[in-house]
Amino acid sequence: MNIRTEFRSRPRRGYSEHVDVKQATAVRTQYQARPGRRAIVITDLADLRGPARGTVTLPLRLYWSGPSPAFDLDDMDLCRWLYEIVLREAADPEELITYLNGDKLVEVWSRLFLPEGVRRAWEEHHPALRAAAASAVG
Repeated sequence: MNIRTEFRSRPRRGYSEHVDVKQATAVRTQYQARPGRRAIVITDLADLRGPARGTVTLPLRLYWSGPSPAFDLDDMDLCRWLYEIVLREAADPEELITYLNGDKLVEVWSRLFLPEGVRRAWEEHHPALRAAAASAVG
């Protein structure tokens, strides 16, 4: 059974100018991102237009522990950590399209440590991610 709850994001105030927060369609899947929260998946990776380089500062709602909410995307370990946090904790499409970049997601996908539900949900909707994971294994 695949639960499809579709919703459209709406532009939000307060984001820096370089982030395109155009409307994006997402689905809340049957898979768990964490206990009590189903994973949200953007239906088109091209909608993920967040930065691919530079420093990104996550809001307290997404990152509430650790030394600093700033992540240098040019440092692969910090980039992977940011992607893991956002994919696991995002509560709405705006958080996905603001902080994630579609090309960078495909690039780092096979190296992300994600809950099984998040991985399955995204790979089910995006063959490019499934292919990236398969190529890393074989």
